Amino acid sequence: MSSASSIAEVIDWDEAMQQCGEDEEFLRELLADLRSETDTQMAKIEETIRNPTDSPFVQIMRASHVIKGAASNLMCGQLRQTAMNLESAASMAASDPNGSNNASVLQPVQARYEELKVAVANYHAYLQSVGV
Repeated sequence: MSSASSIAEVIDWDEAMQQCGEDEEFLRELLADLRSETDTQMAKIEETIRNPTDSPFVQIMRASHVIKGAASNLMCGQLRQTAMNLESAASMAASDPNGSNNASVLQPVQARYEELKVAVANYHAYLQSVGV
C-alpha cells in the first residue's frame, strides 16, 4: 500500500467537514484536539503494557475505546478501526482467567496495539500534511 493511499484512508475530509457544519477552522481545531487525546490515551496504553497493574486489559480497553469514539466522530476511519480492533482484543484477553500469563492471549493484544501505533503515526503525518 502506498503512503498516498494510506494517507487517504486516515480521514474522510468531506464527511468530517459535514460533521462540522462546513467550518474548516473548527474541524482543524477538533483534529488537533483528537491528536492530543490520542497521544494521551496511547501513553496510557504504553504505560499499561510496560508496567501492568490490576486489570491491565480493562485499562487498555478503556483507552482504546476513547480513541475509537473520538475518531468515529471525526470520520478518522483508520484510527477508529484499529482502536476498535485493540479494544476487542483487550476485551477477549480480559475475559480469559489466565490472560496476563498466556502468550496466545497477549499476542493479539500486542499485535493490535502495533497496528494502532501505525494508524496514529499516519494520523500525525496527515495532520502535518494539511498544516494542523
